[in-house]
Amino acid sequence: MNYTLAPLVIFIFSLVFVMLGAWVLLRQQWLLQWLKGTAGLLMVGLAIYLSLFALNIYGYREYAQEVSVATVSFRQSGDQSFIATVTRTDGTTEDFRLKGDQWQLDARIIKWKMPFSLLGLQPGYQLDRISGRYYALEDERSRDRTVYSLHRDPVGIDVWEMAREGWSLLVDASYGSAAYLPMAEGALFEVNAGPTGLVARPMNGSAQQAISGWD
Repeated sequence: MNYTLAPLVIFIFSLVFVMLGAWVLLRQQWLLQWLKGTAGLLMVGLAIYLSLFALNIYGYREYAQEVSVATVSFRQSGDQSFIATVTRTDGTTEDFRLKGDQWQLDARIIKWKMPFSLLGLQPGYQLDRISGRYYALEDERSRDRTVYSLHRDPVGIDVWEMAREGWSLLVDASYGSAAYLPMAEGALFEVNAGPTGLVARPMNGSAQQAISGWD
């Protein structure tokens, strides 16, 4: 038997076995019950997943265009040491001691996949962390680094982490980071979320002076 005929014979035998197997299985009542039970369990599992997904999404804030996500103000507490006060849009404030010369605010961004985006669902954000950085490379390597989490413990499942690992069919996940900007006594900045990520802008003279003197 040559290699042209052999695959055809094997395929015919496989087709016969499939037909015989299907005939045997379909005669048994348990198969239908097993299929029903499996479908029921899948539906219950899907309902639980969607419920936990909805609980976690509740912690994100929607934005269609550029919106303010927080303000950050600074007061100096020592050499290359500042107290950063982060004020969220809900009015809550937190203080963090940042070491270094510059600061950065990061956020978690989620964007809905097709076809959900066609339903008008907008991207969402959640503040993730604030960090300090030294301007001099030698200081950055040798001195203390400060990074603080702004991310609140997720309710339900962590949608953002699942999407980052490629396990979400509903949303895409990314980081939004404001550019590093200088810290200065009395400086006040506003951080906005937009289509390209986070943008920080000076809100008073001290912040504007710090930026102009940084170049």
